[in-house]
Amino acid sequence: MLPIIEGCAASMLSELDQATITVVFNELAALDETTDTNTQLRGALTDTSLPGFVRASVLQDVLAGKVNEVTSQLATYAIRVSPAQEANNSLHELAIFVETYHRDGVLPAAPLGLLAARSRVAGFADARLLRLTPSDMEQIEDDLFRWARTVESNDELRRLVTDRDVTVTGRQAIVSSLLSGRVHPQALAIALYVIEGGRARDVVGTLDFLVDHVARARDWRVAKVHAAKDLTDAERADLAKALTSMSGHNVDLQIKIDPSLLAGVVVHIGDLRLDATTRGRLQSLKDALAVSRPAVFTASN
Repeated sequence: MLPIIEGCAASMLSELDQATITVVFNELAALDETTDTNTQLRGALTDTSLPGFVRASVLQDVLAGKVNEVTSQLATYAIRVSPAQEANNSLHELAIFVETYHRDGVLPAAPLGLLAARSRVAGFADARLLRLTPSDMEQIEDDLFRWARTVESNDELRRLVTDRDVTVTGRQAIVSSLLSGRVHPQALAIALYVIEGGRARDVVGTLDFLVDHVARARDWRVAKVHAAKDLTDAERADLAKALTSMSGHNVDLQIKIDPSLLAGVVVHIGDLRLDATTRGRLQSLKDALAVSRPAVFTASN
């Protein structure tokens, strides 16, 4: 199972009651069976020509109104972060993970290598950021940065939270005593999971990794829209709905009017640029003509 999916699943399941975990377990088992037998769905989820967020959007549409919200969130997250060729296997391993959690009530985080452990903690953070606003995420980013600097600059504290001879529970108690009531509740949850799901000697490194990870995640919650003219309320709602479906998160629109675009919009979200403007289409046409136009040579006598 990809560590990033493990972290996300551990986070979501830890907040559910047993009855809901049972529902999620049964629904993921049914989805796993469906992807094995439905060649059309399996083909869409494993299509290497499609980016992860598009494949996840396909699954989200299939599951809409049919399963528990957590089931949909877990399954679509697994598809979004998995390489296309591993998507079907990721759903299968996710179903097994939830089955084991359902049976045992807890799943201790097994030791992982440095990058895998950071990835697992990033998955946990993604689940905790799911419903937060960009301003909340900015606070969490700042909280984690300040906590990293505190641990880094205090030799005794760093020794306590990185000592592998101290139990995970004991080290988490230290973190909780210092941060409870002083940081965003989800920043505290993430900092505690750094102790459980990360590597003991990499606490500061993992926190710094998370600061960058949260910043990138925050970028995907803000869509910078350049529009040829102001959008109506209906157009804003439709655009926000489409971008939310694409990114898997609620999206805040930041709209700037730019009449030079002639018509349509340019959207920057995360590291994507979406151009649906007249000027953009004209430039594409111009570029195409430039490539296809035969060269003209003039000869001098």
